[in-house]
Amino acid sequence: MTDHAETTIRRIMADEKFRQAVATLDADHDRIVADIIRFTETEAPSFQEDTRARAWAEEAHAHGLQDLEIDAEGNVTGIRRGIGNGRLICVAAHLDTVFPAGTNLKVRREGTKLFAPGIGDDTRSLAVILGWLRALDAAGISTRDDILFVADVGEEGLGDLRGMRHLFSKGKYKDRISAFITVDSPDMDRIVTGGVGSKRYRVTFKGPGGHSYGAFGLVNPMFAMANAVARLGHVPVPDKPRTTFSASVTGGGTSINAIPDSVWTDFDLRSESPEALDRLEATFFALVEAAVAAENAARSTRDGPITTTITALGNRPAGHTAESHELPRFAQAALNAHGIATTFEYSSTDANIPMSLGIPAIKIGSGGTGGRQHSLEEWIDVEKTASVNGMAAGLATVLAVAGVA
Repeated sequence: MTDHAETTIRRIMADEKFRQAVATLDADHDRIVADIIRFTETEAPSFQEDTRARAWAEEAHAHGLQDLEIDAEGNVTGIRRGIGNGRLICVAAHLDTVFPAGTNLKVRREGTKLFAPGIGDDTRSLAVILGWLRALDAAGISTRDDILFVADVGEEGLGDLRGMRHLFSKGKYKDRISAFITVDSPDMDRIVTGGVGSKRYRVTFKGPGGHSYGAFGLVNPMFAMANAVARLGHVPVPDKPRTTFSASVTGGGTSINAIPDSVWTDFDLRSESPEALDRLEATFFALVEAAVAAENAARSTRDGPITTTITALGNRPAGHTAESHELPRFAQAALNAHGIATTFEYSSTDANIPMSLGIPAIKIGSGGTGGRQHSLEEWIDVEKTASVNGMAAGLATVLAVAGVA
């Protein structure tokens, strides 16, 4: 850790205005919890985030964010201006959850724990960054740089980071953002500096089909698909850079007594390294081709051969922010100063997009603890001391990056 990072964080934490900001977070804790509950109970599946987006935008407007708008992709963006002539720093939390419309989102409270789908990933963060805004204003803290606050869409699953793709490729701020922090999930002890890249495909295997008895001997797309899945299961991949694969979801066919004319499987390929991911992808395409060829050679193609259609479902770029860069060092120094031991890790988050573009980016937590993400029993702990301590560490990180005027 650099002396510069530690010195900067100590200076920020010793400043009376920062202490006032933390006192505001403490006094405001019940309001932040109420915001968490309200946002959680507003459903926001990927591609259906608009109601939650409007609710968050209303709060951001009340907190005085300037140039507030919902962009063409559905991201809510607004600026807290610095003293002028500085950079633009982006702080984001994502609106969407993995849960479909109609999921029971009623928050259940047991002591200091709150249970509900999506409450930690990433609804808590949406409330926390609003809390940061109130704390900064209450303490009268000015920053050198402008801070762009974003509540973004499409972080989860097949959303494929569409909100961040728009922000950095088509949005009005696409060429201005100098550093990026996404606040995602409660836990503070892991700082994401590496973006795990992923490529996702649906492979559809087609054949002539027929009666399972009367047409026995014809090529069967199910056999080709099973062969492809089995071949993938035996592909060697490196531990470093960590590289993984999965055959995830499958379907097709019409009846137990019919050779199917169409079946499909979804595949997920991942790696910390763009080069390793490209190699795995090439291997995957080759083994699908080999599985099809093997089936066409094994059985009759008199009514037509097995063919495939490969449809891309997602493509998340890999990337990395060097741990020696001041951005992760500021975060580490801030968290350590608040008694939180940290490690650097790889994950797939909104930070993948700026990382892949060479823009310094990290993921930090929103404070406190949580668990069972992506399950119906997802939970967070809003015990006040740990929550405020985590939020204070996150706010110190933002101020170190944006510069205190």
